[in-house]
Amino acid sequence: MCGIAGEFRWDGSPADMGGIERMCERLARRGPDAAGTWQDGAIVLGHRRLAIIDLSERSRQPMVDAGLGLALVFNGTIYNYPELRAVLLGRGHRFKSDGDTEVILRAYAEWGEACVERLHGAFAFAIWDGRARSLFLARDRLGIKPLYFAQDGGRFRFASNVQALLAAGGVDTAIDPVALHCQFTLHGVVPPPHTLLRGVRKLEQGTTLRIDADGRATQRRYWRLHAARSGRSGAPLTERQWTEEIHAALRCAVKKRLEIADVKVGVLLSGGLDSSLLVALLAEQGVSDLMTFSIGFEHQPEEEGDEFRYSDAVAEYFGTRHHKYVIDNSEVLRRLPEAVDCMAEPMVSQDVVAFYLLSEQVAHTVKVVQSGQGGDEVFGGYSWHQAMAAEDGVPPLERFRHHYFDRDHAEYLQMVAPQYAGEDHAAALLAQQLDAPYADGFVDRMLRAEATFLITDDPVKRVDNMTMAWGLEARVPFLDHHLVELAAAMPPELKLGSGGKHVLKRIARGLVPDFVIDRPKGYFPVPALKYVRGPFLEFMRDILDSRACRERGVYRRDYVEKLLAEPESHFTRIQGSKLWHLALMEYWLQRNVDR
Repeated sequence: MCGIAGEFRWDGSPADMGGIERMCERLARRGPDAAGTWQDGAIVLGHRRLAIIDLSERSRQPMVDAGLGLALVFNGTIYNYPELRAVLLGRGHRFKSDGDTEVILRAYAEWGEACVERLHGAFAFAIWDGRARSLFLARDRLGIKPLYFAQDGGRFRFASNVQALLAAGGVDTAIDPVALHCQFTLHGVVPPPHTLLRGVRKLEQGTTLRIDADGRATQRRYWRLHAARSGRSGAPLTERQWTEEIHAALRCAVKKRLEIADVKVGVLLSGGLDSSLLVALLAEQGVSDLMTFSIGFEHQPEEEGDEFRYSDAVAEYFGTRHHKYVIDNSEVLRRLPEAVDCMAEPMVSQDVVAFYLLSEQVAHTVKVVQSGQGGDEVFGGYSWHQAMAAEDGVPPLERFRHHYFDRDHAEYLQMVAPQYAGEDHAAALLAQQLDAPYADGFVDRMLRAEATFLITDDPVKRVDNMTMAWGLEARVPFLDHHLVELAAAMPPELKLGSGGKHVLKRIARGLVPDFVIDRPKGYFPVPALKYVRGPFLEFMRDILDSRACRERGVYRRDYVEKLLAEPESHFTRIQGSKLWHLALMEYWLQRNVDR
């Protein structure tokens, strides 16, 4: 896992090395182990390295092969690189390193742009093809690794976060109205290519992009998720057979994310089903000295701030070397600016700061962790999945609107200034996802939208950003694309049954304690960002009453005053604070754009 950056020009000017150096400075936390740049006239590449596989100098980046005319910068991990390396050796390729980076370079030399279809992992990379004078970029199927870009006349820049692009200069920072609508409708999910800033785009997951010598761009979608049983050959599987197949695929995903590393791997243990199941599968494979990590916060009268009674019990059950951290509210408020500085885009989920503070502590002990993100989205674990599925006869988009949208379009129009009061963009984009082919029924369409449209920004982006802020790589077995494809073809009742995640509960039974399986659905609670009062209310009031906020003019003042007057009376449908949503976006702009 690393940070990547680059600039390609086709206007006759050399690429700006100074701009790339500034970009790499803003990526330093993603890659604290080494830095490198490489230039060939109109192209310059930059890299910050987090050494996980082949820790030697031979895997430093940018990786250049003068004989092939190729140069590569890469962020991520390729879990099938040993198999690909063997194939490439058989085809006459010779390797100078032992890691996955060179495998990508030689896979491109062998198969061209189709190489991405052979890669199994989490990745974002860019390859300069000196012979074709073209730049090729790719992002993994589920969007686990980020890739942002900006184009300005005859110049194309890319980076692992928005802050790096801003550091290079020349970015149009006007607010994108489509992104703004999605930000406040889909609790921070802004689907690609949009970002909140009009001049910054992001590459869609499962997609490649080629920039030719004349600046012409060609984008190709190389992967789509099918959520249908009609295309599967053979007799329908029984529930037992589905359970066995999912169990085998999950076991394989966990094993690969353990073995493909030359450093110690731990687990972020919330005490929920998904993270507990990861611990069980690692213990099942005989991992010794298994390290687990949990975090908790101050309780509020309405909600507890930790789930230690579950995580402690799981750690004791499996005999892990457990690390537990308790954070005071005063510390949350003091450290909040740091977390916002590390958000590539505004993220309103209250657990963002939890991941940030937990990752800081974990990074003192390990460089890689496995995490349970994706289990709920892929296997139907959220309460709104049940509620949507129960509304039989209601149009698909309206089901989402009733149970998922943070605010309806009418309220959005009351919230924003007239210049931002446009169409119902979020609904239109979500409708496209729900209407796409290759899905059998509503539940299939709903969960496919979660896995391929919503999850990339929430929670995948926040996990990447907050762990990489501390040079910590988070691996997410539940988002292994083979497992996701298998789950998408599974009958809906095997996902939504038993109150959600039926098949995972069947797998877990006998592996983890029953009280973990049968417990109510939990979340990663930071109550002070939900029940806004005291110093947190004053903090948000100062942001929204600031001169910068008023001059920006995004929010209508009457709406802001209504939320400030009764902050605990205005929650979204999934119980987020609407006041926090407004304050967070404005604060992100002040910390990352205005400065």
